Amino acid sequence: MARVVVLGGGVAGHTTATFAAKWLGSQHEVVVVTPNSKWNWIPSNIWVGVGQMTKDEVTFDLAPVYQKAGIEFKQAKAVSINPEGNESSNKPFVTIEYTIAGKAGQTENVEYDYLVNATGPKLNFAATPGLGDANGLGEFTVSVCTADHAVHANDELQKSIEKMKKGQRQKFLIGTGHGMCTCQGAAFEYIFNIEHELRKAGVRDMADMKWISNEAFLGDFGMGGLHMKVGGYVVSSKLFAESLFSERGVDWLIGAHVNKVEAGKAHYELLDGSMGEEDFDFSMLIPPFAGVGLKAYNKTGEDITATVFAPNGFMKVDADYTPKPYAEWKASDWPRTYQNPSYKNMFAAGIAFAPPHIISKPMSSVNGTPINPTPPRTGMPSGIIGKAVAHSVCDLIKNGDKAHLHEASMAEMGAACVASAGKGVFSGTAAAMTVYPVVPDFEKYPGTGRDTDYTFGEIGLAGHWIKHILHYLFIYKAKLNPGWTLIPE
Repeated sequence: MARVVVLGGGVAGHTTATFAAKWLGSQHEVVVVTPNSKWNWIPSNIWVGVGQMTKDEVTFDLAPVYQKAGIEFKQAKAVSINPEGNESSNKPFVTIEYTIAGKAGQTENVEYDYLVNATGPKLNFAATPGLGDANGLGEFTVSVCTADHAVHANDELQKSIEKMKKGQRQKFLIGTGHGMCTCQGAAFEYIFNIEHELRKAGVRDMADMKWISNEAFLGDFGMGGLHMKVGGYVVSSKLFAESLFSERGVDWLIGAHVNKVEAGKAHYELLDGSMGEEDFDFSMLIPPFAGVGLKAYNKTGEDITATVFAPNGFMKVDADYTPKPYAEWKASDWPRTYQNPSYKNMFAAGIAFAPPHIISKPMSSVNGTPINPTPPRTGMPSGIIGKAVAHSVCDLIKNGDKAHLHEASMAEMGAACVASAGKGVFSGTAAAMTVYPVVPDFEKYPGTGRDTDYTFGEIGLAGHWIKHILHYLFIYKAKLNPGWTLIPE
């Protein structure tokens, strides 16, 4: 009997574990280790953050789902990996830590035959002073990164709306809270959902709205932007985004590294080296992501973290991490199987794997401060990668070391994204976009890096309904309801 241990119960980890359990059956063990008791459909947190959904509508308890699937569930935090075992045992294991009464408590060594790191990111609020505490519930700003964050964000938003109803003008500052942030998409959705809600509340004329981002241009989204077909014409995401911002009356400040947040004020540095401040009454700034801080040790107890993980804390996989000038980076540098090169029974999926380089052009201020988005690896890519890793692990268990490893390169992967710009049965809008491939391949698609026949976008009510339907569809799938395997990632 083989044991597969999956670290993390988000999109990538949940996908890996549930497919592995289905394909392996009761002959083998699947164990999920995650500090979270609930699964969260994160794309809908922005709707919780404006009061259009409740926390219960975007989450569900993991324990009964895993019990139904025959998966052992350990609600704990992984702290270290011993991929060679230790001096008393050759069996590799991961050390996990349980939280008791809000404090770190008992630890346990969980042995494994195969390990999948799908921990997702550490929300690194501490990277920007004043951005937020370890729980993301900052004194000065809010967040929509978790369901609890989003509930808090809505509470603060409603206070601002009440002030506007009483004649007090409010300034909203939404975007990224550091020069190395990813996940601009969540902030993009949130600012337009706020704008939509202010119009519904009849107070839009009392609001000043501003977008602040580390992107070099609007519509970069950490993917270097894209060219897509809109209404039969090929347009840039820059034009697409600028048109939407202008239409909705939202100002923007780009190429900005937020380096400090105080009460009602964000300090920033721009690419030209200048420093500035933005006042606000309400602010939601996405934090940068980092690895969760897992350590690794060899058989004798020596620290081998730098061998297993990249400096940012994400796990190394089968990518080309050789430092190169930006012009020399290639789509082929990106991983295909997500297998760790040092330990073949370890894989990483979703945000937990270390990308070989950023996709957007690397930029720094004249002061040397890096200001550029880091690569997105959330949503659809996370699910596709998780399923491919589950395939590989199952085949290795059944067929031995010579088994074929399944591939899911982001440079050969298309992805669909539906970005909400306001929720409403008849008034809602969303930008529905497809991108192929996610990582641009300029050798195969000179000029744009992507196939414009499969990279397109439209914005309107239909897009909103697609996102609304997908919300229920993916929660249905994640609960392992009948026919769940037929729903694509």
